[in-house]
Formats: sequence, structure tokens, C-alpha cells
Amino acid sequence: MKFYILASGSKGNATLVESRGYLLLIDAGLTKTRLKETFAKTPYLMEQVQAVLFTHEHSDHAMGKDFFLKEIRYASKGTMAVLQGNLLTPYESIYFQHIKVTPLAISHDARNPLGFVIEDGESSLVYMTDTGYISEKNIELMKNKHHYILESNHNVKMLLQTNRSQDLKVRILGDSGHLSNEDSAMFFSEMLGDNTKSVYLAHISEEANTPELALETYQKVLRKRRLLTSKFKIELTQQYDVVIGGD
Repeated sequence: MKFYILASGSKGNATLVESRGYLLLIDAGLTKTRLKETFAKTPYLMEQVQAVLFTHEHSDHAMGKDFFLKEIRYASKGTMAVLQGNLLTPYESIYFQHIKVTPLAISHDARNPLGFVIEDGESSLVYMTDTGYISEKNIELMKNKHHYILESNHNVKMLLQTNRSQDLKVRILGDSGHLSNEDSAMFFSEMLGDNTKSVYLAHISEEANTPELALETYQKVLRKRRLLTSKFKIELTQQYDVVIGGD
């Protein structure tokens, strides 16, 4: 399994997963021009995508929904009210040829938002952004996977110092908001195992975080818990460039 994080951040999100020739897209939160530009940095065309999984209906994840036929769109019941397509039910696995996808219910101010565990029999990928916390049920299902794309959205101190409204700050910090660097690292420390090869820090805020700070926090938390080893790598995603991962 290989994956191409086409874009990650508040200005748009999309991740392409490839396994044995099958192309699965997670989110399409970009304009058509931007999607085509990002696909041009991969070996594939946007038109070759065989299924699109949507985490939720917010524009930075679903703006490009109409660029794909509704027959290949998949989302939760709540998200379906906005984009139409095929129904995904939390914790009920679905197969796309040999690829098993298990949707996970997450906590965000959206209509039944989802994260995903993706497995192809050889490797596994966890995709979870836009969530205020990760439940114990989800942690159990996310444990000891090969690759992770996890939100590391903000540094709390930086967020509080921004010019954002108090209501917005409270929303982001709440259980239906976004994961801070510290919380993300702590949750990851509960999931990683002998199989874990990589974690990609995603949805990094441009105003309330920096890539360097997100990475530093992860390293600090894992070092403190004596879990920082050379067995897995910590990588950063980009808003405007493609990041490639997988086996």
C-alpha cells in the first residue's frame, strides 16, 4: 500500500491510497484545478479514482465532491445529506476489491464524521483528522497498525494568542474540535506497536501551530514515555505539496 497526501490543512484535504492498482481517495477538499495539480505529482490521474471516502461535509474536505460520480462516493448518513452517494456505517467494514475499510465514528462539529482504518492484507493505514478526542473504542481498533495519518492541529498557547474569536477558540479546544499537538502525541503513544512504521502529522494549523513545533512535541512526548525509537518515523504533511508514504 502506498499513499499520497495531496493536501492537508484548513485550506483543503485529500489523500490518495493505492493498493495493487486500486485507487481510493480520502476526501476531496480542493478545487478541480488544485486536485489536478496535486494528482500530476503522482503516477495517477484523478479520473482513475475508483472510490472516494468522505470524512465529513466541511468544505475543506468535501469541496470537490461533484468532481466524482455519486456512484463512487462513500460517506456517513449525516454527510450523505449534503453530498449523496453510498452509505458508510461506523464500525461496519466494507470491501473495495481486496481493500478492507472500517469507518470509525469520531468527535467533530459535523454530521456523523468518520475516520478510517484501511487494510489490504499486507499493510494497514489509519486516517483520522478533525476530531476533538479519540475514544477508547477507536484506540483499540487503531492499535499497532503500520501507518498513521493523525491530526496534530494546534499548540494550545499559540491558539489562545491568535486573533480568533473566543467562541472559535473554545470550539477548537473542545471535544468536538481539533487535536492539539500534545493530545495527538499522547493518543498515538497508546496506539503504536511493533508493526508501526510511520505517523504523519496532519491538519497542522497555519496560525496556531508550526510543523517544527508539532514534530518537537511528538518527540518530547514519546521520549518522555520512552517510546521514541528508530523503528518508526514521524513525518509532516503539507498544505501545498504532496507527501508520499507507505510500503
